[in-house]
Amino acid sequence: MRRVCFLLKVRADRLDEYRERHAAAWPEMLAALSATGWHNYSLFLREDGLLVGYLETEDFEAARAGMAATDVNARWQAEMAPFFESLDGDRPDAAMRPLTEVFHLA
Repeated sequence: MRRVCFLLKVRADRLDEYRERHAAAWPEMLAALSATGWHNYSLFLREDGLLVGYLETEDFEAARAGMAATDVNARWQAEMAPFFESLDGDRPDAAMRPLTEVFHLA
């Protein structure tokens, strides 16, 4: 299982709404994530908007492609895009750039 961590930046004026949206994540979105290989997926949000995402998956590119092929993901990404800074036209899921793991205590 590969561990994947990524960073994004949530707009400071949208932090509360971002939290609310994720507290009420769509059941069909959660089901799609599980079905496409996203496991142990967590998001951590700092007060300045720094978002840290973590997930485990067998194949990150296949998991991303699987989600990209779903209608629910297209709708979710369209709704979430305005919450983020510096996407340069990308959808939030396309802006995920995995960090390089330099240490892991097994």
